[in-house]
Amino acid sequence: MKLLSSFLDLLFPPKCPFCGRVLDAPGICDACRKALPWTEGADALRLGPDGFRCAAPLWYRDLAREGLHRFKFRGMSSAATPLGELIAECAAEHFAGEFDTVTWVPVSSRRLRQRGYDQARLLAESACRLWDTRPLPLLRKTVHNPAQSGLKESAQRRANVQGVYTVPDPAAVRDRRILLIDDICTTGATLAECVRVLREAGAADVLCAAVALTPLEKKAAPAKNA
Repeated sequence: MKLLSSFLDLLFPPKCPFCGRVLDAPGICDACRKALPWTEGADALRLGPDGFRCAAPLWYRDLAREGLHRFKFRGMSSAATPLGELIAECAAEHFAGEFDTVTWVPVSSRRLRQRGYDQARLLAESACRLWDTRPLPLLRKTVHNPAQSGLKESAQRRANVQGVYTVPDPAAVRDRRILLIDDICTTGATLAECVRVLREAGAADVLCAAVALTPLEKKAAPAKNA
């Protein structure tokens, strides 16, 4: 097994998911670790629609955005290992003892055929390896809807994901405290819909974790009277 792993490393050497630099082992290069837009303290937690909590180690900008695009749209599935480990560390810091089951936001069967892998599933599997467990496939996406990335308004995003997820086996969800993993939390519309479906199926609680959060737009300060 070690011989096979060494042979594969020669053919497909591990690369930093953020800059593409070849590494000796899967991970993140030192330069990118220093340059990444890390969330800190309370900023690593976001309260989503309907009150769910989502934790993420990075802001979705600059190097983090580039790395997630490599992972999600350019076939760099190997990035799931270090990115999933980031999720695991962040979730352990903010949600320790609050979940007993891990699942992910699934892609549609059509998207899976197009991309060749389900990026959130790979992230969940990577995170769970650090916890010596496996994620459970609790959700199914039954509708191939337009990509959320093409929609800008929050209302459009909420409408786009409404009714596209189901729970095939409610008994597997009932009374579970679930950690739901995805790659990016933008407006939280996708996570909110998945949380709703899991709660209606009987989940005791649902927490969320992602690689990155989209920074919230700051509202302009009101103009002062002259």
